[in-house]
Amino acid sequence: MKKIALALLIVILGWAYQVIQFRSPPPRICGLPGGPPITARRIKLSDGRHLAYKEHGVPRENALYKIIFIHGFDCCRHDVIPFSPGFAEEMGIHIVSFDRAGYGESDPNPKRTVKSTALDAEELADQLEFGPKFYVIGYSMGGQAVWPFLKYIPHRLAGAALIAPVINYWWSGFPANLSREAYKQQCLPDQWAVRVAHYTPWLVYWWNTQKWFPSSSVAAFSPDILSPPDKQLITHFISRQYAAQIRQQGEYESLHRDMIIGFGNWEFDPMDLENPFSNKEGSVHLWHGEVDRFVPVTLQRYIAGKLPWIHYHEVRGSGHLLSYAEGISDVIIRTLLLGEK
Repeated sequence: MKKIALALLIVILGWAYQVIQFRSPPPRICGLPGGPPITARRIKLSDGRHLAYKEHGVPRENALYKIIFIHGFDCCRHDVIPFSPGFAEEMGIHIVSFDRAGYGESDPNPKRTVKSTALDAEELADQLEFGPKFYVIGYSMGGQAVWPFLKYIPHRLAGAALIAPVINYWWSGFPANLSREAYKQQCLPDQWAVRVAHYTPWLVYWWNTQKWFPSSSVAAFSPDILSPPDKQLITHFISRQYAAQIRQQGEYESLHRDMIIGFGNWEFDPMDLENPFSNKEGSVHLWHGEVDRFVPVTLQRYIAGKLPWIHYHEVRGSGHLLSYAEGISDVIIRTLLLGEK
């Protein structure tokens, strides 16, 4: 027994040493010595950080509708919602996408919280003179980030659309059996990755860089998580010429903080939110693919049932990449701006 105990102690000490050695390295901040160059337009936020952004559609001063787009996991400002040629001119829309903190050319935010992305976007809208209200659209992890907009700055919104938003399995509003069943639908590596992010966030960097156990399938672009319709659309991501810019300041400040925030303990439960447009001066829409293997559709249906003021759109035969299917994004934007379809 003493020999077994000694062997276990050696294993534990070796494991602890590995964890210590795999602390996240300091970020390579854009524009600083040794960091990537600055190529994007940026604003300076009130806390001194810089936020990189990109403008799309008609000129800002000519726009009828102004939209802020929130990109997803392992994406950046270039990954804006795709729309058909001529659609922006037809609708009179101006869209601004920005690198969320730590992604692309936006400075990392070591104090990042569930709330901070919404406040960053609000400052961006103010500095670009969007006016008192604007629309927000978020995709995947960016879709999840729209919930804090509805919680903390609903008075600034003209409307909101969440496209395949990532859910947090530990939101208290979910029945335990439902969230547990959905959780087990994930690939085993992703079950472990989100569990580590929730329970031991200080281990996230080590878990996603160690070689002993499989880490996040999503971060690794594993084909195992793709539904048949997603496999037909994945070329939109594989062919991205700017892909190296996404994680250039460090995977911990981009991907890993996303996981820690997205699957951590939230200050509020989205299912407790009240209708921000009770006077019908705007609307909230949630779009989800019927065969999404990234985010279980059963949980989106439950959220929609708990929040009847949300217009829920389930797209048959579509997966997580539904907005990249031909014509879908035009429908999503038009529905948001002109009312429920």
